[in-house]
Amino acid sequence: MNKNLICRSLLVAAITTSLGLAGCASMTHRQQNAATGAAVGGIAGAVLTGGSAIGTVGGAAIGGYIGNGGR
Repeated sequence: MNKNLICRSLLVAAITTSLGLAGCASMTHRQQNAATGAAVGGIAGAVLTGGSAIGTVGGAAIGGYIGNGGR
């Protein structure tokens, strides 16, 4: 694989991660858990349904609900 492409991909991933973490700084622990659950659920829903939009949104909703404590 092209070394330049790998370096750019790592840079984009690092910037995205740092912005994502900075955005969570003012959130409560419960809100952080809900956001994490929604992200993981969305990815899982997309993978399990082959990239279906309904599966992705459904997975995000279920993951957010579970991450929020199910209340």
